[in-house]
Amino acid sequence: MQAYSNPKRESDPHALPDVEVFELTAEEAVQQDEDLMWDAGKKFPLMHMNSRDRDKAIAWAVEESGTTGGWYWWSCTPGCLPDGPAIGPFRTRAEALADAQENADVE
Repeated sequence: MQAYSNPKRESDPHALPDVEVFELTAEEAVQQDEDLMWDAGKKFPLMHMNSRDRDKAIAWAVEESGTTGGWYWWSCTPGCLPDGPAIGPFRTRAEALADAQENADVE
């Protein structure tokens, strides 16, 4: 879901949404965490694993980190890459959006 960090901008026909709110499972969330999933000496080691080993590595990372699934948000403009890592998890989409609107770094 794309949204505005400042809801007042929604009525501006020239303004684009600048926040995306989305849901991730615990497995998807740990795959976003570079410190857990990517060894500093190797780039993208999951890419070189067969699916069974990859699934085991992801399951280990979920257990080791205690990561849970939930709702996340990040700042981004449509058609562009996010400005940083996903922020969360939050229990609901509404909580994630409220946090984004309170804490998104916008000009």
